[in-house]
Order: sequence, then C-alpha cells, then structure tokens
Amino acid sequence: MAVAVIDDDVPMWDLYELGVVCTVFGIPHHDLADPWYDLRVCSAGGGEPQPGPFGLTLRTSHGLDGLEGAGTVIVPSVPEACIEGERELPSELLEALRRAADSGARMVSLCAGAFALAAAGILDGRRATAHWMHTEALARRHPRVRVDDSVLYVDDGDVLTSAGVTAGLDLCLHLVRRDLGAHVANQLARRLVVPAHRPGGQAQYVDVSVPEADDDSLAPVLHWAREHLDRPLSVEDLAARAGMSSRTFFRHLQAATGTTPLQWLLVQRLARAQSLLESTTLSVERVSERSGLGTSANLRRHFTLHFGVTPTDYRRSFPPGAPGTAAA
Repeated sequence: MAVAVIDDDVPMWDLYELGVVCTVFGIPHHDLADPWYDLRVCSAGGGEPQPGPFGLTLRTSHGLDGLEGAGTVIVPSVPEACIEGERELPSELLEALRRAADSGARMVSLCAGAFALAAAGILDGRRATAHWMHTEALARRHPRVRVDDSVLYVDDGDVLTSAGVTAGLDLCLHLVRRDLGAHVANQLARRLVVPAHRPGGQAQYVDVSVPEADDDSLAPVLHWAREHLDRPLSVEDLAARAGMSSRTFFRHLQAATGTTPLQWLLVQRLARAQSLLESTTLSVERVSERSGLGTSANLRRHFTLHFGVTPTDYRRSFPPGAPGTAAA
C-alpha cells in the first residue's frame, strides 16, 4: 500500500505531524502485517534541499510526481502564511492533489493540511476539521467546507481530516485500523505507548489543554472496567469503585475524556468486540456476551452504527488467522 506524504515548507510546529506519518507508515512492522506500507515523502522541490525550522535542511526523495499511483496521499501541514491568506499555496501542489483525488487516492490532511485540500476543492461539500485554532479561518476562507471544530478527526470515506498535533496520530492509527484491522492498530499503539483510540473530541482542549479533573483518580477504575467489560456495569458501579458520588464521577470522566461514562463504556465494548471478531472464532452471540453488549442484535446495531459494517462483514474483512491478526 503506497502512502505519499507531502513535505513542503514545513513550519516548526508541524515537524511533529510529518514525524507521525513517517513513524506510523514508514517504519515496517512485518510481524504485525506483511507487507507494510510503502511510504514516499514528496515535495514540490523534489530532491533539492529545502530550508526547514530550527536550522534543519530537509530533502525528499520524490517530487510531486511521487503522488502518482499512491493509494493514500497525506498533507501534514501548510505554512502559517497560507492559513491566514497572506500567501497562496503553489498551483502545482494543488493540481497534483486534484489529480491524485481524481485517480481515486484516499486524501488525508493533518492539522492545517486541511487548507491544502480545501484550496484544491477536495473538501467542497464535505465535513472536515482542523486544529481548533484554525477552524474559524478554514470556515471563513472556504465556505463550501462543513467545518466541525468539535472532533479529533473526520472520516468521510475517501477524504479524512484531523485536528492538530496528537490528533494526527489518532487519525493515522485510524487509517491502520481501517486497512489492517483493530488488532494491528492496537499493537502498533502499544509500541508507540499511546491509546489505540481516544474517545471524545477536541472541544475538551479548547481554553485548557489539561483537564481540571484528577485523572489519576480515574485510572484504576477505568482499567478495572476494561478488564470486566463482560459484566453489566453502571455509572453507579463505577462511581462507587472510584469512591465518588455518581455526579462527581460523571463530571470527572467527562472533563478527562470529553465523553460521558456510558459513551465511554460503549466505545470500550465495541473495541473489545472488534478484537474478539479478529482474534477468535467465537460466534457473534458469544462476542456480544464477552464484550458486554448483551445480545447479538444489540452488537449488530451498535457495531453497524459505529463502524458502518456488520460484525459478520467485519470478520470477513479481518478473519482470525489472517496476516496481522492473533491466532484463534
């Protein structure tokens, strides 16, 4: 699977996004999935050295022709001047993006990279996001884009966009999850020492980047809940285990994760169901019981709403014993 990432005039903040793409897609993990991705780092300058931040000089192995034939094209950033409209993005870059989209490539932006997809017309009529500091400018400059500033990333099928910084890693892991399954994405997340999936949205990071709630007080009970998802768990049960009132627990969890206790539990149960569908030959009924979703009908309903496919169809895509999945 060829992935082309555009590295062109990278601002100092966005070295992280570029590094995330290179880490996730450029370092082979053949023990998890073979083949892994084929990463091409491209720029308008081709093989010519490009001045970067902190006195760094960046050189890519591909020009914009490297986008040809790529299954996925990722734009990790654009210069700050392009966000504010003080400078236009190069026409050759926008044309290359349009050609890639027209040829069927999956188009992805991280953080301010959404401005490049928007300028190329790829986001017209679509829901998209960017860093919350830039969403107002994105909506103002590109009114045809349906900007959502409340989410960590938006998956619109063949076009995906993310909020800033760490949300770019969330989206990259989501791409791995889509391509290679939840087991591979979860194992890769473990190696990167990050959550495989963060519930909630970027609204929790506006104004304060660190929630006021004492996260350490929640960690033991959330770990315990993940280990006992097959049990019927209520907000009252979790609050009591945390030594809090239900109202206090609700408030602390929402401040820390940006979601409610019941929604958090549902996300954990669906993740468990994904893993069981991939790594075991358990029936859908047993998967629903082991993940705490009760009946197979309840599992199918929530799974289809959340992932867009039924549990049975998901298992066909990532059957037990396939490359990248655990043994049954």
